[in-house]
Amino acid sequence: MFERYYRELLNFLALKVRDRDTAADLTQESFARVYAAERAGTAIRDPRALLYRTARNLLTDGYRRASTRQAAAPDAGDSLIEPDDHAGPEALEPDRAFATRQRFEAIATIVDGLPPRCREAFVLVKFDGLSHAEVAQRMGIAVKTVEMQVQIALAACWERLGELDGGDAAPRSRRPKNHPPEN
Repeated sequence: MFERYYRELLNFLALKVRDRDTAADLTQESFARVYAAERAGTAIRDPRALLYRTARNLLTDGYRRASTRQAAAPDAGDSLIEPDDHAGPEALEPDRAFATRQRFEAIATIVDGLPPRCREAFVLVKFDGLSHAEVAQRMGIAVKTVEMQVQIALAACWERLGELDGGDAAPRSRRPKNHPPEN
């Protein structure tokens, strides 16, 4: 793990703190904390995401400490660690990318598990961009049947997203008409 992610994490932190020595210290501390968690028996599914989350937490802690010191002694100079407001887009953070991948895989599993005709109608409408009428003609079924099959698939996807999010993922306006609200 160290050999695989050290330089990547070091470069990430060096961009954040703009000081290679501080970045090296933060990188080392990140690895130490992840290794300590691993030795304590914590199951680590994605070590890279955990390293980045740990590093971001260390940056935040360092910024808070520097802010406190600066507030106590305003003439002490600028902090080496900047607030995380200057970080890249959240979507590119490893933990966010991992969560997105998990959601995609969950939906792909749901779609793969749909009955064949339901899956075909859903894929043709949502992924291939065909209209309901085009799908009905291609599959040799009624437009109403295509609409029903797509609603069934969407309801299954929304239900799974709701489970992942720990609640009701589908806004009432987007939930299919015959999909009852979850309590």
